[in-house]
Amino acid sequence: MLNTSRSRISLTLVFALVITGFLIFLFFYIKHQFTTTRTEVTEDVMVSRIVSMGKLELVKYAMKDVVEKKELHMILPDSRVLFVAVGEVTACIDLTKVKKSDITQTKDSVLVTLPKPEICYVKLDHQKSRVYDVSGVWFADKSKTMVEDVYKLAEKKMLAGATDMKIMDKARQNAQLIFKPFLENVSAKTIVLNFK
Repeated sequence: MLNTSRSRISLTLVFALVITGFLIFLFFYIKHQFTTTRTEVTEDVMVSRIVSMGKLELVKYAMKDVVEKKELHMILPDSRVLFVAVGEVTACIDLTKVKKSDITQTKDSVLVTLPKPEICYVKLDHQKSRVYDVSGVWFADKSKTMVEDVYKLAEKKMLAGATDMKIMDKARQNAQLIFKPFLENVSAKTIVLNFK
């Protein structure tokens, strides 16, 4: 009877240890499932528009600017975003605007009237640009709006800075230095470049 009682206790103890071990395993398995995150990226790339290119890029200004935007409040603390913008401004000439009437040939020279230089694009480098500080913003959507606004403001400031640094004049100079020799080599004539 004593052996039967010991075997029941031993069996009950083994059974309790197995159940306890299973519950511990189940706890850690469920905890792992809840803490593990899986990232799924679904991507559908579609061509929305095909554009024929005819722009000759002549100069690119790589720029860096610190932009601070503040919203002043009467009662609440002022909202502020500090942003370091890194990007580029490129000037070009649209060669698709050159017409046959813009090209005049003589015996040994060609007069080409090019369209005025224009800004091809202003582009921020999102890898190098950084939001350094956002303060006084109480709601996340307000913070997001202020950051989006400061990105747009940074692009406008870069464009204004490039214009102040005479990017269009530099594009005209580079047309004489880059495009003119190319045309002279192709035509074997003296090229005279003018702008509209």
